[in-house]
Amino acid sequence: MYVDLLVKTKCIEDPSKIWWDIRPHPKFPTLEFRICDVQMKVEETIAIAALIQAVVAKLYKLIDQNLGFRLYRRLMINENKWRASRYGVEGKLIDFGKQKEVPTRELVGELLEFVDDVLDELDSREEIKYVYNILDNGTGAKRQLRIFEETQSLKKVVDHIIEQTNLNLD
Repeated sequence: MYVDLLVKTKCIEDPSKIWWDIRPHPKFPTLEFRICDVQMKVEETIAIAALIQAVVAKLYKLIDQNLGFRLYRRLMINENKWRASRYGVEGKLIDFGKQKEVPTRELVGELLEFVDDVLDELDSREEIKYVYNILDNGTGAKRQLRIFEETQSLKKVVDHIIEQTNLNLD
């Protein structure tokens, strides 16, 4: 209904023009995840895709077993989304169940435990291991900031991005 209204009132051309974090694809029977920025390393992209796949598989498994999971209001989720965007894995998120701030790394660790039982079914245990590398060594954004702080050169940052992106193209 919402999408139909936006198309009818010419707010958007078609459903593909809505920029949600997660949505059913308007033409294919898939879910589309647009919440992540582009990663510089292929391993990071694969790890994050594997984690997203594992979360979906775990939630589907719970629903299939008639089991529940916590649901939180969008306003609350948006607060953590902003914190993650602003502070990365070095920051803190709100654990809504505990009703307190916790290190992002801690919540990611809990998420990895949550999906552990589906990793072998998905054959993605190896790919998920790289998430620990991201937690230990930081994200691409953190690496870019570090290079800029050390060199004060945007050119050096761009050179680094190119180098990182080209690592697996050989």
